[in-house]
Amino acid sequence: MSEPEKNDAIPPEGEMGAAARPSGLRNPEAAVRGLGAGTLVLEAIVLLLAIQPIRILGGDLGTWGITLVIVLAVMAAVLAGCMRRRWAWGAGTALQALLLAGGLLHWSLAALGVIFGLAWAYAMYVRRSILG
Repeated sequence: MSEPEKNDAIPPEGEMGAAARPSGLRNPEAAVRGLGAGTLVLEAIVLLLAIQPIRILGGDLGTWGITLVIVLAVMAAVLAGCMRRRWAWGAGTALQALLLAGGLLHWSLAALGVIFGLAWAYAMYVRRSILG
């Protein structure tokens, strides 16, 4: 009997073959988690940086509005660290809806909600296209 050729060998258990990775990524799950976490971290930073300009440039962002922005920023940062869990993607979607609803307190929060909602929708699209 002849020895099997190297191309006919079955990869070790747990190692994915090239056919199982249509995206070409070594670890597609980690790449998608990184995209989601990066989006949420960027959102947290922008929310915290937006407080003062909104207050100075004519925003009537009171104590409730500032508290909402800080809570949303903390939630985004915490969710960025929880992206390994399946529920974090749904919670991220809910966070985008809450930010959009924050537009009831100030129009600029609705604008940020639209911008980051679109970024989150793109991250979800990439997740679906890579992971299936």
